[in-house]
Amino acid sequence: MSRPQTEAEYLARFPVAPVSGMSRRSLLGGALALGALGLAACSSGGTATSGAASSGAAATGEVTFGNNQADPVPKAAIEAAVKGFQSANPGLTLKLNTVAHTTFQENINNYLQGSPDDAFGWFAGYRARFFASKNLVGDLTDVYKATPGIPEGLKKACSTEDGSKQIIMPATYYPWAVLYRKSVWQQNGFAVPKTLDELKSLGDKMKAKGIVPIAFADKDGWEAMGTFDILNMRANGYDFHISLMNGKEDWTSAKVTKVFDIWKGLLPYHQPDALGRSWQEAAQALQKGQAAMYYLGTFAAQQFAKGAEQDDLDFFVFPEIDSTIGTGAIEAPTDGYMMSRRPKNEAGAKKWLGYLGSAAGQDLLVQTDPSVVATSQQADVTKYTDLQKKMIAVLKGAKEVSLFLDRDSRPDFASTVMSPALQSFLKTPDDIASILKNVEAQKKSIFAS
Repeated sequence: MSRPQTEAEYLARFPVAPVSGMSRRSLLGGALALGALGLAACSSGGTATSGAASSGAAATGEVTFGNNQADPVPKAAIEAAVKGFQSANPGLTLKLNTVAHTTFQENINNYLQGSPDDAFGWFAGYRARFFASKNLVGDLTDVYKATPGIPEGLKKACSTEDGSKQIIMPATYYPWAVLYRKSVWQQNGFAVPKTLDELKSLGDKMKAKGIVPIAFADKDGWEAMGTFDILNMRANGYDFHISLMNGKEDWTSAKVTKVFDIWKGLLPYHQPDALGRSWQEAAQALQKGQAAMYYLGTFAAQQFAKGAEQDDLDFFVFPEIDSTIGTGAIEAPTDGYMMSRRPKNEAGAKKWLGYLGSAAGQDLLVQTDPSVVATSQQADVTKYTDLQKKMIAVLKGAKEVSLFLDRDSRPDFASTVMSPALQSFLKTPDDIASILKNVEAQKKSIFAS
């Protein structure tokens, strides 16, 4: 497969699997979280609508927005977009209802069946299409078509399962990679490893200097999914990984066992006690020079101050494990925005979502939060930081792209099976066989439903 020359060619390679299933955690959201989301009594069902209002209709009044970005940097980014939008649309007022990211995600099903905001932040791919299949979100086809600059390759990830309607407005995306501080590496004479053996050798040097080689966290149960994904793609290839995510491979097979054996060999280089640490705390270990590397999405840069600290941040793709497979596969989740099924202000919601899909809106998002890059092909890349420019280069150069375990597989399988399974592995890495046997048994049950 040739290397893509444009962002559009890269985006055309986003893998998107068919929708099915729902996270049990989403179905069983806690009362406290529901209260934080401001839910009322559940409303009656309906269809994914495209009401009389369109992106060009008169839009006035208040638009409520469920913001799932509560951390300071991404919250500041959406607030900057709100300010820009209201300046351009004085007849509209945006009201943000901000909820912690994980809380919002775990309670999204109840949220949408209650009294949701007019629009809300979410993820492209599986997680968007599921709610469309359940008639819980609105139709954004008219807004999507009226918004210039959206890469054609993103359309499938933003559409219903049959592709007839677009239901999410894409805004930003980012690669997962091994992040490090340039100054720390220069001071210690560290060099970027090209292979797994070189990574381990480097880890030994770091440990000898009293530096934790790899920052690590899995307090919220999703962070370790990224590590599994990249190890599987490096050891078994992208096609096998996606097939495994779709329930078509045996989790007790030698190929999957090999992935966990490799991971077990890397655990001595990871920060211990990962289950009690948030990704933000792990990123702070990197920021403070206590850890030398961190495999995570580039959103980890949110924990670095703008200016000198962020300028000191760099990254490389995860090293090679099998020379016949190489390092062409990466992960690059895409985030965006959706409309509820029956928004109180549909015209206003569509106006807002169209703005978030535009270059003007995305320029504000990525300039305020330089840990991500815009999906719009009309975005102003001349103002990108060196980190963002490198992100674009890596994304363009990828041969295959996955969206992340909980977006490439059934949500119920990811949340109720893989999240606890990976945490069990981190607690008892010698128990790989029984853990994978349990995963395979649950996989057969879930994917047969």
